[in-house]
Order: sequence, then structure tokens, then C-alpha cells
Amino acid sequence: MLEYILLSLNITLMYSAPLIFAALGGVITQRAGVDNLGLEGMMTIGAFAATAVGFFTGNPWLGFLAGALAGAGLAVFHAVACIHLRANQIISGVAMNFIGLGLALFLARIFFDGATQTKPVPEKLPKILSLFGVDTTVSTLLNSLNIDITVFIALGLMGLMCFFLYRTKWGLRALACGEHPAAADSLGGNVFAVRYVCTILSGAFSGLGGASMTLAVVSNFSQSVISGQGYIALAAVIFGKWTPYGAAGACLLFGFAQAMVVIFGGYNFVPTQILAMFPYLLTLVVLVLFVGRSEAPKANGRPYRKGER
Repeated sequence: MLEYILLSLNITLMYSAPLIFAALGGVITQRAGVDNLGLEGMMTIGAFAATAVGFFTGNPWLGFLAGALAGAGLAVFHAVACIHLRANQIISGVAMNFIGLGLALFLARIFFDGATQTKPVPEKLPKILSLFGVDTTVSTLLNSLNIDITVFIALGLMGLMCFFLYRTKWGLRALACGEHPAAADSLGGNVFAVRYVCTILSGAFSGLGGASMTLAVVSNFSQSVISGQGYIALAAVIFGKWTPYGAAGACLLFGFAQAMVVIFGGYNFVPTQILAMFPYLLTLVVLVLFVGRSEAPKANGRPYRKGER
């Protein structure tokens, strides 16, 4: 029974880590006043870049870094469109989703002989016990405790973001830009610079989410590897009331839903098609129940013009 519980916890954390990365990206950009519906596309391009670099270099850590850079690169276009050109942020975010997927598939065909999926990476990111040289094959219990290193990175990043947003002057300026940018501007803050940085960071975090999926959960990139997880991460941001810890907690809930799909998938009493729907149904239920009770940052999604009130 204990091993079964630990296995469920292991799978929950494994599937939660990519969502936590992306949700933290959603938190930091929306708290600064820029809506980013393009998390899905940024996760996708990050997943491809991480797998490609991990495959050709044989180093999963370089792939992990490449995923962050790829997501940040796509976020630059979203930042320019929304902040400098004052484009509709929802439309721009949706466009990023199409661009991220299309670009990833296009590059996959170029680098992998016309295939729309990559070859498996020779080495995945390590699990925590394996990192310290523990042989987990000798015990099922040890294997259940062997948690992906990306889980600890994601939770550590959540802690750092909490400290940054609520304990530093730069974080408080970012919060001010999402609540009342004119006030932040009048106090000497550069609203445009803050929003640029936070939007690009959201892309980098989303890229890490995609990278953790292809370098820790699975070992290769395909068209369906990031299937709606960016949207689930956005739901976690709303459910978590735009706080890093709240969003991370919501991601753990959605990760648990995915774990139930994996665990009960071995039984025949529930059709696999119904099980596959469960995480997305839970997302819809959460949005219906909580979206009206969560209050977004007041200036989120509103382009800022210097001098306006």
C-alpha cells in the first residue's frame, strides 16, 4: 500500500513539474500587466529545442538550457507585439501557439530527415536518487522515491519567484506595473522595460516546462507531446489567484489528475478514452467554479501609453 501511494506521488510530481514551470511564466507576465496565452507554443518550441540539442550533444542539461532560450526567443515576438506595437494580447498569444508548433515541426523535418518527431535523446535528465549514485533497482520503494530533478528545480523556482515578487523592490515594481502602471511610472519605474523582462521570462519558464517534458517525462519530441498543457498552466494561474505558490498548488492538482490516468490506465473497467479526458475535464470544472472568484491584476492585458492615467 505504501509503495502504491509513493508511486502515485512520484507520477503526480513528474507530470506537475512541466505545468509548474509554465504556470510560473504565466504568473510573472500577468502580474506585470501582459497577458500571455502563448504558453503552449512556447512550451512546444522549448520542448523541440531541448530534445534536438540533447540529442546532438548528448548532454540533457544543455538541452534544458536550450529549451529556456527557445521559449524566451518566441516570447520576444509576443513582447514586441503587445508592448511596443500595442497589439491585441489575446490574438498575439494565440498566434504564438500556432507559430511555436509550426516552427517546431518545420525544424524537426529539417534536422531529423523529414520526420515530424525527433529521435530519443541518449540521456535524460537525472532523478534525484540516481544523481547521488543510489541504485534504485534493488527496491521498488527506492524506485518510487526516485523523483525527477526537474521537480526540485520547479519548486525552487517557485520559492525564488515568491521572494522576488514580494521581498524585492524590483518585484514590487513588477506588481505595480500590473496593477497601476501610471503610478509605477510616476515613481520612476520603467513600465516598458519591466513588462519586456517579465514577458521574456515567461517564455523562458515555459520553455523549461517543455524541456522538462521531453527530457524527463518522455525522451523525444512529437507533435502531441505538449497537448494542451500550456492551457492547463493558464488555468492553474487563475485557480492559484496569480500567486506563485497558488499556481504551483493548482499544478499539483492537475498533475494528480494525470497520475490517475496513468495508474488506472492499466485496468479495463474504465475506457482509456474517458481516462484521457479527465485532466481536461478537471481544468474546465476548475475554471467554471473559480474564475469568477479570482481577481486578475487590474492592468493585465491593457497596453500602457506613457502619460495616461
